Amino acid sequence: MVRPYLTANDITEDPVQAPSRWVIDFGLRSLEEALAFPEALDVARRLVKPERERNNRKAYREKWWLFAEPRTAMRSALAPLCRYAAMARHGKRLSIAWAEPWTLASDATNVYAFEDDYSMGVLLARAHDAWAWARSSTLKGDLRYTPSTAFMTFPFPDPVPPEVRARVATASSALYAQRSELCAEHQIGLTKLYNLMDEGAFTDLKALHLALDRAVVAAYGWPESIAQDGAELVRLLTERNQEITEGRRPYAPFCPDVVATQTRSRAPARSHSTTATVWRTTTRACSIVARFGSVPWRPGS
Repeated sequence: MVRPYLTANDITEDPVQAPSRWVIDFGLRSLEEALAFPEALDVARRLVKPERERNNRKAYREKWWLFAEPRTAMRSALAPLCRYAAMARHGKRLSIAWAEPWTLASDATNVYAFEDDYSMGVLLARAHDAWAWARSSTLKGDLRYTPSTAFMTFPFPDPVPPEVRARVATASSALYAQRSELCAEHQIGLTKLYNLMDEGAFTDLKALHLALDRAVVAAYGWPESIAQDGAELVRLLTERNQEITEGRRPYAPFCPDVVATQTRSRAPARSHSTTATVWRTTTRACSIVARFGSVPWRPGS
């Protein structure tokens, strides 16, 4: 009933990217079921109910003990996973970390229903980072990651041979382990870690990033020489995005059982769904970010 609560600051500043707070979460329980936890319910009745009673939305007033938007689909997607990826929505850098399944991510994060090292590797790679900066807005110079423009338009590598996928997963796991070791050893968070790397420290970590970036561009079938060339990666990703949305390229990166001949609709201007999902988490009124789909985009749009 009382769950660890992960914030963006935890992801960027805590040495182990661990939650620093706790939150009462009745999930989707009815009020009758919530009565089994009287102390937690008393807190919600005292601190939450008075505010909800003034809300214009009937559902928020009537279900005052629940989160305003409890993210039913997100909870279902994360339930069978042994871990999931959580990202700080705002920051100097694109910061992503694994979270335990019982941890509840705050409204300052994005949540990815992935548990495998390969998917984490793609998210951590320069290709995704460059695309995010090109397709997101900024706030005082910091990245303001927007799932609808940065993730839903991002074309994952597809198809990817098993040996190439394994290479990305191995590089991702090695990078994450080294990153975690350095943070713990120096008692610093990801922001300070990467600031120091940019100043010339932790060359071993820098080399692991290069190895991951090369593995990911190889998964796309591109030369490893462009592994960290942001402008070229964005150009090629834009071309790939257009091929998919125009129906010229089969695409099912999260559906291995879907036949390769299944392609996107040729209708010009809407997103199309697959099974991977990213959510902007929130305890307030905010719609779930839709399922992943490539959206037509051209430079300057």
